[in-house]
Amino acid sequence: MSALDRSGVVAVVGAGTMGQGIAQVALLAGHRVRLHDAVPGRAGAAVDAVAGRLGRLVAKGRLGAGDLTAALARLAPAENVGELAGARLVVEAVIEDLGAKQRLFAELEETVADDCLLATNTSSLSVTAVAGALRLPGRLVGLHFFNPAPLLPLVEVVAGAASDAAAVTLAYDTAAAWGKVPVRCADTPGFLVNRVARPFYAEALRVHEERAADPATVDALLRECGGFAMGPFALMDLIGQDVNEAVTRSVWEAFSHDPKFTPSLAQRRLVESGRLGRKSGRGWFSYDAGAAAPTEPHTAEPMTAPPLITVRGDLGPAGELVALAGEAGIEVREEPYPHDPRPGHGVIVLHAGTSLRLADGRPPGRPGVQFDLAPDYRAATRIGIAASAGVRADAVEQAVGLFQAMGKKVSVVGDLPGLVVARTVAMLVDLATDAVAKGVASAQDVDTAMRQGVNYPLGPLEWGERLTAPWVRDLLDGLHFWYPTGRYAPCPELRRRAAAAEGVVSS
Repeated sequence: MSALDRSGVVAVVGAGTMGQGIAQVALLAGHRVRLHDAVPGRAGAAVDAVAGRLGRLVAKGRLGAGDLTAALARLAPAENVGELAGARLVVEAVIEDLGAKQRLFAELEETVADDCLLATNTSSLSVTAVAGALRLPGRLVGLHFFNPAPLLPLVEVVAGAASDAAAVTLAYDTAAAWGKVPVRCADTPGFLVNRVARPFYAEALRVHEERAADPATVDALLRECGGFAMGPFALMDLIGQDVNEAVTRSVWEAFSHDPKFTPSLAQRRLVESGRLGRKSGRGWFSYDAGAAAPTEPHTAEPMTAPPLITVRGDLGPAGELVALAGEAGIEVREEPYPHDPRPGHGVIVLHAGTSLRLADGRPPGRPGVQFDLAPDYRAATRIGIAASAGVRADAVEQAVGLFQAMGKKVSVVGDLPGLVVARTVAMLVDLATDAVAKGVASAQDVDTAMRQGVNYPLGPLEWGERLTAPWVRDLLDGLHFWYPTGRYAPCPELRRRAAAAEGVVSS
C-alpha cells in the first residue's frame, strides 16, 4: 500500500462545506492540514467551523478529548497559496468552473514540489481538462468525495487521460487509509455514480410526467417495494432541484444529447419557478415552517383475497410470491405454461380468470394486471399494480386483496409499461453494464460505488445477475417498443450477455 505518509501535510483549497469536510477527514487520519481560500478570512472561519464539529463529536462520545486537542494542533489556515509550499497532497474544492480550477492549479504547480500529488474534487468537469494547462499533468487526479465528506464513505478516484498510474494508486491508497471506500473510474461524463444513477431520477420524472403516479406514491414504491433508502423526489429536494437538474443536463450534453440521459421538462419548470427543494422551502414537497406533512402515497383500501390462484410457468424474480401466497392461506395450483417457456414470464391466474404478471414492458395485447418488481418480495411492504384497459373491477380487487393478504400495502398506479421499480432497475442495470463494457470502471467498483455512494439495496450488476440478462433485455425491448427514441434500447453488451445466457451463437 502506497498511501501518503501521515507526516505529509495535506492542503485543502476551498473552505466551503466540502473543503471543510475533506479537511476534517484528513485531519482525523493523522495529517497536518492547511486550509486555504481565496476570500480573506474565510480559511480562518473554516478552521473554527471544523473545530466546532470536532467538539460536537467529543460531546457525543465519538472522539476523545485528547484526540481533539491533538487534531486542533495539526490544523491551521493558510492565507495565501505560498503557505502551501510544503504540502505533499493538495485537494481542490473550489467553484465548478474550469478556468478557475486551471488557474488555481497553475499557481499551485509553481508553489509545491514536483512530486506533490494534486487532486480535484470536481463532480462534473473533466479531470483531463483541469490538468490540461499543467506542466506536469500526470500528477493530477480526481478525488471526488461525496457530501458530507466526513460521513459518506465513497470516494471516486478518477484517472484523467494524462494521469500517471502511480499518482492514481497513491490517491486510491490514501483514500483507503483515511477510512474511505475508494473506487477507480475513468474520466468520463458523470464519472461513475452520477452517470449510472441518472435513471433513478429520470424514470421517476417520466412516471410523473405521464401522470401514472404522484411523487409521493413513486417515492413510496421505490422505498417500500424497491428497497431504496430514499425516494427520488425527496432526494432531489434534498440535493436541490437546480443541482440535480444541472448534473443531468451536464451529462446529457457531454454525451452529445444521448436520449438515455435526456433531462426532464417538469424538473426544468420546477427550477425556473424557484422551487429548489429544502433550501427554498418547496420543491416536489413543501418544507415551509408549519407546512402540512408531505402528501401521503396512494394506498388501496382493504380488499378480499381470492381463495385460489393458479401459477402457470416460471415467475422468475417473483417466484417467492408462490410461498407467500401459501403462507397467507390461499390455495396455490402450479401448472406449466407452454406458450411462453422463458424463465420469468409466467403468470398468476386469479380466481376471476384474469392474468397477473410481473411488469415486463412488453407490447399491448394482453389484458390483465401487472405488478412491480421487488428485490425481496418477503421484505417488501408495498407493491404497485396496474390494470390494462377492459380489466374488470373485481379482478383488480382480487389482485389488491392477494397482496394485502401477504401483508403488503398496495398502490394502484396508471397502466405504464415497466411500472415504477422494474423500469428503473432495468435502466440502472443497462447503464452499469454499458459503463463496464466501455472501461469506465470494473464491475466490482460499479456495484461498490452505487451501494456506498447512493445507498442502493443492491449493486446494479448484482441485480442484473439476479434478474438475468435476458429478462432485463426483454423488459427494455418492451419499453423501446413503447418509446422508440433509443432511450430504452438495451446496450450492445447487455444484448451479448442475454444471447450468451440463452445459448445463442453469433456467426
